[in-house]
Amino acid sequence: MVEISNNKKLLRIALRNCGLLNPEDIFEYIALGGYESLGKAITQMTQDQVIDEIKKSGLRGRGGGGFPTGLKWELTKKQKSQEKFIICNADEGDPGAFMDRSILEGDPHSVLEAMAIGGYAIGARKGLIYIRAEYPLAIARLSTALQQAGENGLLGENIFGTDFSFDIYLKYGAGAFVCGEETALINSCEGKRGEPNYKPPYPVEEGYWGYPTCVNNVETFANIAPIITKGAQWFASLGTEKCKGTKVFALVGKIKNVGVIEVPMGTTLREIIYDIGGGIPGGRKFKAVQTGGPSGGVIGEANLDTPMDYDSLISIGSMMGSGGMIIMDETDNMVKIAKFYLEFTMDESCGRCTPCRIGTKRLYEILNKITSRKGTMADLDALKQLAYMVKDGSLCGLGQTAPNPVISTMKYFWDEYLAFIKDVDHPRGEGRYTAKNKIGIRS
Repeated sequence: MVEISNNKKLLRIALRNCGLLNPEDIFEYIALGGYESLGKAITQMTQDQVIDEIKKSGLRGRGGGGFPTGLKWELTKKQKSQEKFIICNADEGDPGAFMDRSILEGDPHSVLEAMAIGGYAIGARKGLIYIRAEYPLAIARLSTALQQAGENGLLGENIFGTDFSFDIYLKYGAGAFVCGEETALINSCEGKRGEPNYKPPYPVEEGYWGYPTCVNNVETFANIAPIITKGAQWFASLGTEKCKGTKVFALVGKIKNVGVIEVPMGTTLREIIYDIGGGIPGGRKFKAVQTGGPSGGVIGEANLDTPMDYDSLISIGSMMGSGGMIIMDETDNMVKIAKFYLEFTMDESCGRCTPCRIGTKRLYEILNKITSRKGTMADLDALKQLAYMVKDGSLCGLGQTAPNPVISTMKYFWDEYLAFIKDVDHPRGEGRYTAKNKIGIRS
């Protein structure tokens, strides 16, 4: 987490225990109120009351889509099935993102407790945590937490002396970015090729092995226990009218204070970059910020006062995503930034649908032609047209959002595209990017 002197703009809910307890000792978590919410939920509340509390809180999924969490739980509960599942999406694949990893490594029991609460609410007896194998410390601490919770009767049979039983299992991913999409994740959990399914049916109807399945990400779960303990009204009083609570961000790139922060929804980009992040190092000028990871959009200086919430970011051509935030300065070239992200999404495409499989490759080829100073004005027209075709025609969120870096940089940094076409060196720099340079640092 970022340590700064002026911390009044920070508010830790999802990160509330990170750095304050030993994540490998369940009794330290219990000493800070851990598992009280689970006890309250299953001994004092009905399933509908738990769901209603989450709905009233206004909590939206923190994985990027922003779907109301309580509504997803309600839809899953309504399904009639002999078995249901709840899955934690811990497949954090964005370059420069480490929000979920920080929670899993620093406070694993907060996720386990929330999954048990969710399992009770929707009528599930089993939960899965889908985590990428590249997170060995998070896996080790989750394994320890699972063992300790089971030994102390907080997972397993007849929790808190009730008839509610719940177990959690770990499933390992091999690092495919597309498996962050819930149907691709479920396919991977089943041992199948990690690629998305056509929807409907949605996972809440037919998910893991055909049973109703609720998928939420790590940060979403990390907010559940405080909502049950403190009440929906408390959580709903934070943030904005349509986006309640807080959001965790990973600040990386050309920023003085690199790390993980948590701020109320609606905090502006300017406040995050300058008041919390400390501004741009080396006396250089801020140029842009990439929000939402490789599928997000690039935001320029004119939009620094944009509130960080789902709707405001979409309105300017970007997205919240899972919370990655890559800062760039005046030495960075935005055309090469767009090409860097296209290379990533092109490589990560599962190949199932033509618009994504072929479209991202063609977008990359056009960008490569432009940055090689062999492009024409016709290439710019083709680039823009193809970007919208890929966006509109792709099967899942990966392909639908892959053109965002191209669309946003063409909108806000058109002059840099023209500079390549006109074979003129642009005065604001041409940072060189490679596959090894995952967070956009000039090499």
